[in-house]
Amino acid sequence: MADIAADIAALEEALTTPTPEVISDVARLEGDIVVLGVGGKVGPSVAGMAARAVREAGVDKTVYGVARFSDPAARTTVEQYGVVPVPADLTDDEQLAALPDAANVIYMAGNKFGTVGNEHFTWMMNAYLPGRVAQRYRDSRIVSFSTLVTYPLADVATGGSREADWPGIVGEYAASCVGRERMFEHFSRKNGTRVLQFRLGYSIETRYGVLQEIAQAVYDGTPIPLAMGHASVIWQRDVAAYAIRSLHLADSPPRKLNITGPEIASVRRLAELFGERFGREPRFEGVETGTAYVMDGTEQQKAFGFPSTTLADMVDMVADWVVKSGPTIGKPTKFQQRDGAF
Repeated sequence: MADIAADIAALEEALTTPTPEVISDVARLEGDIVVLGVGGKVGPSVAGMAARAVREAGVDKTVYGVARFSDPAARTTVEQYGVVPVPADLTDDEQLAALPDAANVIYMAGNKFGTVGNEHFTWMMNAYLPGRVAQRYRDSRIVSFSTLVTYPLADVATGGSREADWPGIVGEYAASCVGRERMFEHFSRKNGTRVLQFRLGYSIETRYGVLQEIAQAVYDGTPIPLAMGHASVIWQRDVAAYAIRSLHLADSPPRKLNITGPEIASVRRLAELFGERFGREPRFEGVETGTAYVMDGTEQQKAFGFPSTTLADMVDMVADWVVKSGPTIGKPTKFQQRDGAF
């Protein structure tokens, strides 16, 4: 257990290590940074990297992390990087109004899992609340996390969905996420607020994500469905770096930016690679359909270059974690859902 604890500490240290470009971009940002919804899977990496970049840049800024912090461990995690935790319920108007002012906002709050049967709450979190936040921080730059499921299932052969593509809503979760983008767009146009719609698909690290789920299935001998035969993936450190750097790209009307790796990953090929590392034959069910939730990352590459972590590196790190029986976060991505039911 001590070795695993050390592995977790090393992983979290690596995920929050700022790149030179992040340090440079943070140094030229004006004002403080607030991360709203910092308690999720990606939030601690974003806030932690920002705080470390502030220190390494030698600038006088505060990084705030806002969440309910119902799990005390989440608060401890962000505090250790120098993030100032702000316990708050964003859905409470008085608590929202009392949040620290900040010139730079990274908005990560939302609801996905459990949408079915609780659609009203998902719409409140994903569409109503963003409008309230957009008004509270109307004078700030805002990077708003969005998702690749705002797009329709794309033909894999064409390279994936592009920023100019029209939304193709499948299910209430996707619809509510388009609602989030529309709320930020409305108040950006009304108030001149600079916004970037950060369309992410899919962030991964060793404890969760598309690769971890495929690797675990291969290791356990569980059949892997192939109907969703491809996926867009990107390492979480790169996600955090791009989220921070995207503050400089926020604009009015909002800019949209796909955030993903440079290749569309084949689920079958990933399973085969994990099988080679484990000495086990992957099991499959069904066949590839030729369409999937996949994105084209060309605009991201123009803005930031290629991600620092390759797909091959991700496969190696995830395989090693699974062999060690490393802990998981226990929140499946449900990336194989084609009907929008989350």
